[in-house]
Amino acid sequence: MQAFTTLTALVAPLDRANVDTDAIIPKQFLKSIRRAGFGPYLFDEWRYLDRGEPEMDCSQRPLNPDFVLNQPQYQGAQILLTRENFGCGSSREHAPWALEDYGFRAIIAPSFADIFFNNCFKNGVLPIVLPAETVDRLFKEIADGYRLTIDLHEQTITTPGGATIAFSVDENRRFRLLNGLDDIGLTLQHADKIKAYEVERAKRAPWLFQNASV
Repeated sequence: MQAFTTLTALVAPLDRANVDTDAIIPKQFLKSIRRAGFGPYLFDEWRYLDRGEPEMDCSQRPLNPDFVLNQPQYQGAQILLTRENFGCGSSREHAPWALEDYGFRAIIAPSFADIFFNNCFKNGVLPIVLPAETVDRLFKEIADGYRLTIDLHEQTITTPGGATIAFSVDENRRFRLLNGLDDIGLTLQHADKIKAYEVERAKRAPWLFQNASV
């Protein structure tokens, strides 16, 4: 998992509340569990004028010119600004996979659905909760080329005008993101202790390891 420390990036405004996971990545794309390749299908029903199917060549599909991610000034955005209850609906982990694969590293909203919120941290995407009035102010400030700087160490956001906005992240989640550790990576930090335990256990109960090498 890619570590998140500081990020200065373009912001894309998605001015919609209650964006559910089926809108983020529609159900027909859930057959794959590769954790990669979902970026072209992010917000598929909003980005394109036809129906998307797995393995389609999205470069040849007709785009919806009114959708924010298709507008030239937001190409390359890595921060998504949106409204309350983002990521509601079914608990598909494909939603943060698609956001991360598209290129988003952080999402700012007044609130998130719980399961989606947890899945973001497990997949290297930083969900930031800010008061609704602060999100309103950011929406009003957004213009072409609007960039924010997010510092996860300091838990601050800096606007182009120099204003600083504080946010809070659970310490364990912050540690994992700063160090790029998913569940497997966190476990592997203790690989030596796990190996030593298995060696000792094999000595105490050798019959359990007759067909295995420690």
